[in-house]
Amino acid sequence: MKVSSILSALALAGVSVAQSPSGFTPAVEQKLEVTFGTKTVTPGLALSKADTARQPTIGLSIPVNGSYVWMMIDLDASTNFINPGQGQPATYLHTVIRDFKASGAASAAGITTLTSTATGPVAWFGPAPPAENPPHPHRYTNLLWVQPANWQIPASANQMLQAQKSGFNVPNFITAAGLGNPIAANYFNVTG
Repeated sequence: MKVSSILSALALAGVSVAQSPSGFTPAVEQKLEVTFGTKTVTPGLALSKADTARQPTIGLSIPVNGSYVWMMIDLDASTNFINPGQGQPATYLHTVIRDFKASGAASAAGITTLTSTATGPVAWFGPAPPAENPPHPHRYTNLLWVQPANWQIPASANQMLQAQKSGFNVPNFITAAGLGNPIAANYFNVTG
């Protein structure tokens, strides 16, 4: 096999593996299926605020057992909501919903839809990036964790969810909440 063929194969493998945005920690390789209406999200897909106004359907193409915790964050928010250009870049926590479970058998495409009757601990708050000059896309990152059996959110993690939406630190939350690394991720872009 030629060296150029090997390099091309490695480059394609690197592109197909990244389900979380470049540079995001923790990096996640398994794709979380995220669908808004009829629009299925491929990592980095550009969507409008109208497209993302309602909570998406999520699912997995791997065996599903137990319960899951889903989170959505904006990696490109500003600490200054009135004048975003004057603020510092900050991660903004949008949503954390627990108790997702398989809702029936896998589809013909091998995707198992996950649903939850829970509305929190942080209810759905859709993408709403402000108009910015110049406009730039916000990366809305979706993460999914296996929810430990009999999981109760520790007080310190719950305090983070309620009080630190701007400047939210995902690795600190993972530790405080007693979760492992996310098992699946996906992200999409919305421009204000």
